[in-house]
Amino acid sequence: MPRYLFLLLMLFALSCKNKTTSLTANQPVKTSDFFDAFKKLRLPNIIADTNLVKSADTTLISYNVFKQFIPDSALQSLAAKKPEGLKIHPVGKIENENEIYLLTTITDGKKTLLIAYLFDKNKHYLNHLLLVSNQSRDGYVHSVSINTEPTFLIIREKTENNQYSYTKHGYAYSIENKGFVEVINDSNEDEKSNVIINPIDTFSNKNKYSGDYVQDKKNFISVRDGSSANSYIFFLHVDKDDGECKGELKGKLTMVNETKAVFQQNGDPCVIDFTFKSNTVMVKERGSCGNYRGMTCMFDDNYKKKKGPPPAKGSKKN
Repeated sequence: MPRYLFLLLMLFALSCKNKTTSLTANQPVKTSDFFDAFKKLRLPNIIADTNLVKSADTTLISYNVFKQFIPDSALQSLAAKKPEGLKIHPVGKIENENEIYLLTTITDGKKTLLIAYLFDKNKHYLNHLLLVSNQSRDGYVHSVSINTEPTFLIIREKTENNQYSYTKHGYAYSIENKGFVEVINDSNEDEKSNVIINPIDTFSNKNKYSGDYVQDKKNFISVRDGSSANSYIFFLHVDKDDGECKGELKGKLTMVNETKAVFQQNGDPCVIDFTFKSNTVMVKERGSCGNYRGMTCMFDDNYKKKKGPPPAKGSKKN
């Protein structure tokens, strides 16, 4: 065999060996090819909401390939419209004796989320943890610090009037609990403040379901008139379990039938159903609302409508 022909065959063999499988197609891919797309993440590592996009690899994973390994139910709520339009990029891989963590950015429009997807050593999906979003609008810088165990330390911090404030919640996977549990809770902010500012308190409340629905002073929903009879503005505040379960959310409700409404907005995985009945409202979280509440609780509860103030003495009804 001529020498140049031998060299050509060698080059062809090497090119075939080094050829990478495309993860953008709709066809199934090998498990090894999928996991190899996530390069080993150097630890410790810090990723902030300001550099989520830069933290990801340029490799693009199609929705159809991704849902081979992640349950469709864990992905549907991440898209405002069609989940097929999600842009999915690998960030890195963490492996220890028992688990594999695949850190992934998922982008829908202008919103990008950093999520840790957890697998066992046989590469079967177990759970996931939302780490950072680039859509937080609370004046804080949000980030996640990851150590070698790994523990995911989710941090919010800001400097205002020369005062540095921070809150840190650390999460680690628990085999016994079959989920992520809080292992660190540290803050220099005043967690005992009882002052709750209701941003829609003075808004109009003349429509059918407008009013205040309460459990107590720290757990309530204010519902106010929206732009039409089929829409409302709401403010939801939760503070339970001695401050372990806290959350706050302001948004728009859209009625889907006579008694049911939904909160859902473009680029936000948080979806909440509201059911109005007999002067009560039942709240049911149907999506990932971790950006608005503590990681150990959900927006699932019932609230009773508060009676309005009695009419002024001597007033007449029309």
